[in-house]
Amino acid sequence: MKKVLVGVALLVMLVFSNGTPGEAAAAEVRATWLWNPWDLISDETGTLAFLESKNVNKVYVQIDRDIPKAVYQSFIEKASAQGMAIYALDGAPSWVAKKGFTNQDQLMAWIKNYQAGASAAQKFSGIHLDVEPYLYSGWSTNQRATILAYQDLMKKANASATSLALPLEADLPFWFDEISYKNIHGSGILAEWMIANTSSVTLMAYRDAAPLIIDVVKNEVNFAAKYGKTIVVGVETAPTDEGDTISFYEEGEMYMNGQLAEVQANYANVPGYGGIAIHYVDSWKTMAP
Repeated sequence: MKKVLVGVALLVMLVFSNGTPGEAAAAEVRATWLWNPWDLISDETGTLAFLESKNVNKVYVQIDRDIPKAVYQSFIEKASAQGMAIYALDGAPSWVAKKGFTNQDQLMAWIKNYQAGASAAQKFSGIHLDVEPYLYSGWSTNQRATILAYQDLMKKANASATSLALPLEADLPFWFDEISYKNIHGSGILAEWMIANTSSVTLMAYRDAAPLIIDVVKNEVNFAAKYGKTIVVGVETAPTDEGDTISFYEEGEMYMNGQLAEVQANYANVPGYGGIAIHYVDSWKTMAP
């Protein structure tokens, strides 16, 4: 047992430490979601310190138009100096409603205005959408139409992102590889279509054991490799009533890091795999050691 624990500890160090021998892993994404951008007003220094302490190199930051742009500018400039890429985050299930695209248009207009007024060190590195159309009522009443609306929304988002010279990313549930579509966008598997039509996706692979995580993302890793893309594997740290295997909340951070090290080792040098994302800053801060 002692040898096993030592082995896991070394693996965690290789995957998540700074410098050699962890340099190979440093190129991989280690991301998180910052859903409460008001933290940037109340405690920018503490937020940056936390992200740096966790070796985060990519942050999906919620856009709140009530927050002054100067707050985002300050945070991005300081985070960029620490090697973090900051992506503008937004989205909601209602975006796939009949007139829901107006919300996306407002986001893109805000980003365009922001980028125009920011210095090079203060600009967003990309756009990250979290729409989750399966939570919209139309998913259960007319799934085919809702999928089409979602695809239309993503095509429109891609065009907007391209005009802004920014990569477009999206959050996906791991089970979109079980959802098919047949419409004006062709026919096939929704997960594959999303990977083909974005720069990258972050899979909400919400399981709390490495073998389970490895299994639920394997198809998407293969799809990503097919299109010369990479996917990021997201895991949960918040408490949930959806089951005991969903979140690392109960097991704590040390156990989580050990499991993520196994995921990384399994997919090391595998085309299509791009790294790990931890959902999300607030719950990660409060989880057990």
